[in-house]
Amino acid sequence: MKEEIVARNNVTVVGSGKKTLMLAHGFGCDQQVWQHLIPHLKEHYTLVLFDYVGSGKSQISAFSEPRYRTLEGYARDVNEICQALDLNQVHFVGHSVSSTIGLLASIEHPERFASHLMICPSPCFLDLPPDYYGGFERADLEELLDLMDRNYIGWADYLAPLVMGPESAELLIGELSDSFCSTDPVVAKIFAKATFFADYRHVLPKAAHPAVILQSERDTLAHPRVGRYMHANMPGSTLRVLASEGHCLHMTQPELIAQEIDAWLRY
Repeated sequence: MKEEIVARNNVTVVGSGKKTLMLAHGFGCDQQVWQHLIPHLKEHYTLVLFDYVGSGKSQISAFSEPRYRTLEGYARDVNEICQALDLNQVHFVGHSVSSTIGLLASIEHPERFASHLMICPSPCFLDLPPDYYGGFERADLEELLDLMDRNYIGWADYLAPLVMGPESAELLIGELSDSFCSTDPVVAKIFAKATFFADYRHVLPKAAHPAVILQSERDTLAHPRVGRYMHANMPGSTLRVLASEGHCLHMTQPELIAQEIDAWLRY
């Protein structure tokens, strides 16, 4: 069973530190997005990296639409990896939607986890006035998914600079676009719907572990007001608004994110 899970999710373990960090990539990406952060962490921590089913070098044959049409299916991936590797006291480093996935996983199996480090998280990307503004109208997101159907490469090229931030290096934008393109288009659309049309605000009060929210000062996908909302509704949370731009701080500001991780894990 262990070998099957490791192969299914292309699990990689780096380092041998006493504290275990599970690095979970966001929508449309794979574990390669952590390559800029790993050198800053591998000497001090054990790092567990993986690809969600349908992403990167995971086993596409394991993909099931009924399972992965909601984020709970991806949370099952996380818990099954933890079980297969017998992981405990995991510090879950989730980017974007993976912050929600990690929260769902920890609520289901709290004994496996120690804390959450959330990089540019959002529990809901939709504007739901008057109480919540996630950043997008439903019609805008539906148009983005329609572009996926009509021109997948064009969709990736459009979304990558939007996600990274306009001041990001062309190399990093290219890396993210390539990551988008490496994901099966059918799988990507199902994951996109699970990510952008869901509302997981109700799980925030159920958080059973301390969490730090690393919020970018300027982020097209997750406005600082989203970070403030999460902090206000999630017990045991700390909000850190960083003087940075873009949605992928682990790629654009790896040294800063490593410093924040080190500071958090000293508690």
